[in-house]
Amino acid sequence: MSTDPRHPRDRVDAAFHVYDTTLRDGAQQEGLNLSVADKLAIARQLDDLGVGYIEGGWPGANPKDTEFFRRARTELDLRHATLAAFGATRRAGVPAADDPLVAALRESGASVVTLVAKSHDRHVELALRTTLAENLAMVRDTVSHLRAEGQRVFLDAEHFFDGYRANRDYALEVLRTAAEAGAEVVALCDTNGGMLPSWIADVVDDVLSTGVRVGIHCHNDTGCAVANTLAAVDAGATHVQGTLNGYGERTGNADLVSVVANLELKLDRPVLPTGALREATRIAHAVAEVTNVPPASRQPYVGVSAFAHKAGLHASAIKVDPNLYQHLDPVRVGNDMRLLVSDMAGRASIHLKSRELGFDLTDSREDQDLVARVTARVKDLESRGFTFEAADASFELLLVEEVEGRRPSYFDVESWRVITDSRPGGEALSEATVKLHAGGARILTTGEGNGPVNALDHALREAIGQAYPEVAKFELIDYKVRILDQGHGTDAVTRVLIETTDGESSWVTVGVGANVIEASWGALVDGVTFGLRRHGEQPEQQPGALEPEAARG
Repeated sequence: MSTDPRHPRDRVDAAFHVYDTTLRDGAQQEGLNLSVADKLAIARQLDDLGVGYIEGGWPGANPKDTEFFRRARTELDLRHATLAAFGATRRAGVPAADDPLVAALRESGASVVTLVAKSHDRHVELALRTTLAENLAMVRDTVSHLRAEGQRVFLDAEHFFDGYRANRDYALEVLRTAAEAGAEVVALCDTNGGMLPSWIADVVDDVLSTGVRVGIHCHNDTGCAVANTLAAVDAGATHVQGTLNGYGERTGNADLVSVVANLELKLDRPVLPTGALREATRIAHAVAEVTNVPPASRQPYVGVSAFAHKAGLHASAIKVDPNLYQHLDPVRVGNDMRLLVSDMAGRASIHLKSRELGFDLTDSREDQDLVARVTARVKDLESRGFTFEAADASFELLLVEEVEGRRPSYFDVESWRVITDSRPGGEALSEATVKLHAGGARILTTGEGNGPVNALDHALREAIGQAYPEVAKFELIDYKVRILDQGHGTDAVTRVLIETTDGESSWVTVGVGANVIEASWGALVDGVTFGLRRHGEQPEQQPGALEPEAARG
């Protein structure tokens, strides 16, 4: 193994714990509902990221988590992570050996158990309805019992920071009791998420003076979960808990990718296996697909906008050196730099975006004139309502048009129309008719759909599919409408963004028109045109005006 200091990740700190709680704490997010199959799929992704521990859930507390641990024994082959079961200390007045929930932890098959314990005196008395002394006995008995059964034990000190402020001595006594009974780590939980970094650091420093090993578990209610976690590590914590994509109830938990990326890339503290962080973007987005929670575009490190540049001034600098406007190379977290084309774009933005799309423009006078024309067109079209920063496919068609002198054309539209028939007590039915010329033939088709745009989409693809069968693979997967110049009411300009897929990749096109159907038609035509070009079809020899489809009406 290399010891070259330029490769710090070969010096992974094996004693440092990266502990993921997406499957338990993250699953408490509003609107997030994971099946057992979902949890198994996410666990495999977390293992690919190289986290040290995956908290699978609370066996015995609900059937789903019990089933997860049962299936995990045979269906999870973890290469990096250790599976942890979450549970509570025994009930008051019941020996740990006789508590059914403690038994579920013993029988879970997990080699690590994370126990949650009350460390706030008022929670002990009001929530548990027991005495402070009995709570300490519950901690001691449960930790000792599980250790005697051969399981490792971590302790989550719930509401620790609030409890520390209310009764420091008792909060610390809970930690000491757990450590003396055999708990390897005591994780200090900012359960209400109300702490700030300097406060966290002071408390962690004080706790370390008792001799226990400290972990940190932060919620994001002040927007400081990642900063609070890093402050705890700086103060001496060696165990960090968090969730992928910052999932969790209320405002979420500390985003584990941000925590780890900051530790590794900013603080030169390797905590994941070599090369694992380069998978972070892929894994974050793959998990978002499983949870069906759209990934946040502005998420640090792994968001699609994390390394996106829009202003012309930025692009000019990036053309000289990408590091001038980026805090690190996005490849290090598996992401990419993106150039957004908009009315703010200067020539440098267009030049770089063209290169990104595979057009090798030089500094020749001819290419510079081309860039100037494209820049002028973009600014003009965006002043009329178009947007290209989210519609790379439409921009690429515009660029091809300027480079080749004509717009790629696979069909010539003669006319289209849509009729919506609605009767009292019945559903409205839309029917579209499209007439076009493609493959040397005149084609007329009709399509029905759930609304006029759906009907148009069906009719258009049915018509073009007669000349280009691969269109059958195309499918509209997202549709967004924005009304511009709202002050004009129903007479306002409409912009539509459509995302199309061929089953392997997707692309976004834009249309603008006097009404939503006209704008949608433009985006649909661009979507099919771009897809045919991507599939290698040669355009028909038809003249094309230098305007996006929707602008031609």
